[in-house]
Order: sequence, then C-alpha cells, then structure tokens
Amino acid sequence: MGATVGKGIVDSLPTQSLHVVMIGLDSAGKTTVLYRLKFDQYLSTVPTIGFNCEKIKATSGKAKGTSFLIWDVGGQDKLRPLWKSYTRCTDGIVFVLDSVDSERIEEAKIELTRISRENPGVPVLILANKQDLPGAKDPAEIEKCLGLQELHALYHVQPACAIIGDGLDEGLEHLYEMILKRKKLAKQQKKAHKAR
Repeated sequence: MGATVGKGIVDSLPTQSLHVVMIGLDSAGKTTVLYRLKFDQYLSTVPTIGFNCEKIKATSGKAKGTSFLIWDVGGQDKLRPLWKSYTRCTDGIVFVLDSVDSERIEEAKIELTRISRENPGVPVLILANKQDLPGAKDPAEIEKCLGLQELHALYHVQPACAIIGDGLDEGLEHLYEMILKRKKLAKQQKKAHKAR
C-alpha cells in the first residue's frame, strides 16, 4: 500500500521544466519571440544587454502542458562569448535568424557552428524569423546557407514571424520532439553500454 501511495504522490508532482537557450545575432528578434510566446501578443522591445528568462508553457500538440525555461541571451558580438555559459547542460537551443539579413548569414553560420561544437548532440531549432518581409529566405535556402548538414545534431528550420506569432508554436513542438528523441537515444545507448 505504501508503495502505491508513494507512486501516486510522485506522479502528481509537477514535471521539471526543459531548459532551453535562445541565441542568435543581435536584431534577429529573440526577445520578440520570447515575449510573443509568453504573452501571445507583440511587445515592443529594446536590444538585450545580458539576458531575459521566462517560463513558457506549450499550448498545443504533443508538447502541450510542457514547461520550457527559456533563456534569451543578448546577441551583440561582445556578449556572444557568454553563450557558452548559458548553453552548458541545456536540453535544446533555439537559434533565431533574421531571414532577410543576407549580409550577416555567414556570421550567423560561424556562431551557430561554434555553439553546436561546444554542445555536441544538443537539438537545435533554427527559427527563420521575419518571414513576413520581402526577400526572406525559405527553409531550404537557410539550411544550405548555414551548412546545417554538418551540425552533427538534430535540427529543424522553422519559418516564423515573431511579430504576429506565426510558426512559433510549431517550432516549440519540433524542439520538444527533438529533445525527446535525444533523451530516448541516450537511454538506449546507456542500456547498450550496460549490456556489454
């Protein structure tokens, strides 16, 4: 009886939040994404010096009810060395990209490649923001420009518009599924290692 009651208590405890870090070059729209997810409305923002942190609860799909603790870290070049500290032991990375800014796509690629190398295997959601603007690159172009096949991690490119919220919930759903897939693979590898 005691074991049954104990199990019921454990099952009713709130689930732990998934730790997610949102990074990307300055002016990509990270903070707009964060507050659109949090409040489901557009909030005018200023450049982030440091970080913002919000707990977001997914409202749809398989992720519905799951809490994400999202750290939005400033993207100015002087702040980027700090990304390493925020991404340590994270469940997932959201890399917000300005889909229209062709001049800085190479810079974005360098930063994304570096952070992926520092966090091997961590799933990456690339939010291709500003899809509402003329000249926005589509997901296939972005995948090619960023060299995503070389990431050695699960990734997904999600077209999005942070101002109106298009694509954000779908992106969170993809990230959730990649995190679950990674955890399942890690569990299988652990079992296989023990069996040896």
